[in-house]
Amino acid sequence: MQTRITRLLGIRHPIIQGGMHYVGFAELAAAVSNAGGLGIITGLTQKTPELLAREIVRCREMTDQPIGVNLTFLPAFASPPYPEYIRAIIEGGVKVVETAGRNPEAYLPALKAAVGDPLHRDPRGAGASTGERRHRRGHRVGYPTDHAIAPEHRAGPDERR
Repeated sequence: MQTRITRLLGIRHPIIQGGMHYVGFAELAAAVSNAGGLGIITGLTQKTPELLAREIVRCREMTDQPIGVNLTFLPAFASPPYPEYIRAIIEGGVKVVETAGRNPEAYLPALKAAVGDPLHRDPRGAGASTGERRHRRGHRVGYPTDHAIAPEHRAGPDERR
């Protein structure tokens, strides 16, 4: 199945594994990517940027398909070293970054320079009203998912399946 998102991400199926804390390791991301979707390593599951860099290398050893990294921006009281995590992502050659949580605006220049527009997951994406939000937002723009994708990457009406 070819869609705008499969062409944009270089994947065979329009399936994007979301970041999942304590689950999104190299094994899962490689399995999803090998199956034709986009596997995602969960960045902050790796306790340090150095561990994230190693996890990216491990994933690359398991797949030659595109992979991504989720980087969740936590509330202000938690402050991981985001610039170092972003450097690990860039140096690892990852071309797809899914952001979640707080607004990533302060880190967008570095991400955009290296990977283009990141996919941003709406922090309201989980919970009981997901179906309602999908109906209001997702179907209107052509992607039935909880991800808010940059406007130039949204599927047009002819690419909805």
